[in-house]
Amino acid sequence: MNVALLALRLMCLAWLWPVTQLNSNHFPNKRRHKDVYPGENTKQKHGGRVDLKMKKLDSTKSLLIKSEQLLRIDDHDFAMRPGFGGSAIPVGIDVQVESIDSISEVNMDFTMTLYLRHYWQDDRLAFPSSSNKSRTFDARLVKKIWVPDVFFVHSKRSFIHDTTMENIMLRVYPDGNILYSVRITVTALCSMDFSSFPLDTQNCSLELESYAYNENDLMLYWKNGNDSLRTDEIVLSQFFIEEFHPSYGLAFYSSTGWYNRLYINFILRRHIFFFMLQTYFPTMLMVMLSWVSFWIDRRAVPARVSLGITTVLTMSTIITGVSASMPQVSYVKAVDIYLWASFLFVFLSVIEYAAVNYFTTVEEMKKLKRAKVPASYNATQAMAFDGCFHDNEIDLASFPEVSSTPNTERTTQSRNSTTDSPPTEGTRLRRKHPLKQNLSFIMSNSYMIDSYSRVIFPMAYLLFNIIYWSMYA
Repeated sequence: MNVALLALRLMCLAWLWPVTQLNSNHFPNKRRHKDVYPGENTKQKHGGRVDLKMKKLDSTKSLLIKSEQLLRIDDHDFAMRPGFGGSAIPVGIDVQVESIDSISEVNMDFTMTLYLRHYWQDDRLAFPSSSNKSRTFDARLVKKIWVPDVFFVHSKRSFIHDTTMENIMLRVYPDGNILYSVRITVTALCSMDFSSFPLDTQNCSLELESYAYNENDLMLYWKNGNDSLRTDEIVLSQFFIEEFHPSYGLAFYSSTGWYNRLYINFILRRHIFFFMLQTYFPTMLMVMLSWVSFWIDRRAVPARVSLGITTVLTMSTIITGVSASMPQVSYVKAVDIYLWASFLFVFLSVIEYAAVNYFTTVEEMKKLKRAKVPASYNATQAMAFDGCFHDNEIDLASFPEVSSTPNTERTTQSRNSTTDSPPTEGTRLRRKHPLKQNLSFIMSNSYMIDSYSRVIFPMAYLLFNIIYWSMYA
């Protein structure tokens, strides 16, 4: 009985086997289509055709997942530095300066754009590689691992460029060496000395330091020594870059200890030609313009006074403009010495004419007293002696002649007798002082003040320029 049932089952299997093979040959992709297209709507949307592009997986997502798994990021705590608890981790620094965007004397700062590169080794990121090639990532992976916390000392403003993406690059090598590069624009303080401005040379520096890790945890150093600092061709409007060089040192904080600090030093020498055109040449011309009054007639009061006042006001405007573009420092700058010395020359030219006009008036008043002008002398004739008209424009023949009196004749005779007769034995000769004699001579001949000023003022200003430029140039 059992044998009969077993034979019946074998016959049924033999009969159903060809039918199963036939169905599998007619519908070979039925299960595959069901996996790719889970619903009927998808099949109708594409018009019954199979889209081969949808069969492919997202290679970008799969690569990122594979990279994170390869670097074993989830297996380590990257909030701690590499080799925590051991010796300090060395971090090499390499800088390439792209540009110096601006230098402000008023704010005493400078703005610089640079590529900051870090080099260190983290064994936690080592991965096996048959080709020994590195892997490069962007800012998305940087946020998941440990990077040095380098900051700029004395920085006012700084930012990482983010157009079109954040300018951050991370390159990991199979042995765990890492290159971390970032493009930064930073505005930092520069303590400038303006005692020789605008003939000055400024020494500024950009300082790098770790914020959290002192020298026991992190050691900053220049990766390639003096070759670690590279610059492109930088052209500034008001400065010439004389030197770029790196240096290093230690900084001490009373509460946290000693920190390694790196310096990017650069020496700037100011171009003088801009200030020659804007300040020095106009000042020289104003001083020379004030000398023109020495050649104008001393009786032309409106011309000489207006010329002196104009030059004084122009010098005041130049001094105000230069002071407005400079910081309010408590010491004297070189440009201040030149401007105020030039202002003094212009002011003295005005004072010179005041002295000439005064001595001329005194001289004419003495002549009037000697001539004993009668009371009938009108105002028009008096103005000729007061210095308002030229001598050749006044007809002095219309003045009444002063009649000689016996007293005047006696005095003239006595003067002639004293000059002609030799001094007697009992008389003493009084020698006048040469300085007083010269001063009295100049006061009685005031027109000679202008003659002397035409030589003294240019020579004194020339001597001042020689001393000034030899000291500061």
